[in-house]
Amino acid sequence: MYENLKSIGVNHPESIERYSLRQEAVADILKIYYYKEKGDFFAKSVKFKFPRQHKTVLINGGKGEYKEISEISPELRYLVEELDQLAKKDHGEQNTKEKILNELRHLEKVVTNKIAEIERDLDKL
Repeated sequence: MYENLKSIGVNHPESIERYSLRQEAVADILKIYYYKEKGDFFAKSVKFKFPRQHKTVLINGGKGEYKEISEISPELRYLVEELDQLAKKDHGEQNTKEKILNELRHLEKVVTNKIAEIERDLDKL
């Protein structure tokens, strides 16, 4: 079970807490978050980058006009299906408002830490 996750090195799918998926330029970024271990300040996460699949499709009912589109890669689609199965099995539906607030708080911490890092680098100059 979960062969696609195991193919990218996820040997213990049961330890996955959640995942996020975003598009960045010509790639999709999958980030898998694991449950926080006892004594850790932050939960462990792993990031994977998948190139988007590009296709040229005929538009306007066959009048000879083509448009290039990009879509999620088949490999990533299968991974997301397995991650969704895990999420439903472990957590059920999560409150959307709570999820957005948690992501916002996490982003705030990341930005604060990055600003502090840049300020330290400036002090060294």
